[in-house]
Amino acid sequence: MSYLLSHLSSKHQVDDAIKSTEDLVLVLRFGKAEDSVCMKLDETLAKTSDDLRKMAKIYCVDVDAVPIYTQYFDVTLIPATVFFFNAQHIKVDWGTPDHTKFIGSFKTKQDFIDVVEVIYRGAMKGKVMVASPLDPSNVPKYELIFKDI
Repeated sequence: MSYLLSHLSSKHQVDDAIKSTEDLVLVLRFGKAEDSVCMKLDETLAKTSDDLRKMAKIYCVDVDAVPIYTQYFDVTLIPATVFFFNAQHIKVDWGTPDHTKFIGSFKTKQDFIDVVEVIYRGAMKGKVMVASPLDPSNVPKYELIFKDI
């Protein structure tokens, strides 16, 4: 389903998307088109893109095509979904150790719509961190392992 979504394949394209998206939530899905979990997430994103067109722009970013952002956002698990509003990185308290991105696929289409709506409303009020509207059981659990500390 990733063929239904716009793709960013260079650092320049990602930079332009971040800088030029105004008054909309920018959703960047970092992953690989052939990964099964990414395909599931892409299906959810594609189904919601029309419903959210007045609130969000959604792009797919291949982790191998833009390694500088993959490293910057510490994308070690895929898919990883990162959110921006007016070039500001928006963080969400998922109840996990990492507030900078969502790891995994959203369980339902409505979960993703709820997240984008909460981010949009919070960002319009000037917030850079919002609380997740998702039920904690719908948020994938993982542990952060730090290497070479």
